[in-house]
Amino acid sequence: MPRRVTVPDDLFRPTAVPPPLAEAPAPAEASVVELASPAPAEKPARAASGRVKHDEKMTVYVTSDELLDIEHARLEMRRHHALAVDRGRIVRAAVALALADLDEHGEDSQLVQRLRRS
Repeated sequence: MPRRVTVPDDLFRPTAVPPPLAEAPAPAEASVVELASPAPAEKPARAASGRVKHDEKMTVYVTSDELLDIEHARLEMRRHHALAVDRGRIVRAAVALALADLDEHGEDSQLVQRLRRS
């Protein structure tokens, strides 16, 4: 028996109206435009996805102490920082921070160091 109820897709409709497409004005004369050489592509900074509908699911098992620590962090953020976030957003933000640190520091990242110790 499935644990979740199937919900119609129309309940998850977009709430923001996309801006209308502007028509490009017709050029009066043919002109040559010189383009600057493109800048080297940079990696986009990693960031937590925040409050969006997610496409993928991942199950992570934690100890009861780790779960209590996450819940304590959630309550601390609500109490002292006025951030009402759920545990999933906290975990996604923590994963984004760990992956950004790995990208930036590589071998010296906190993630690599911690995994080597365990």
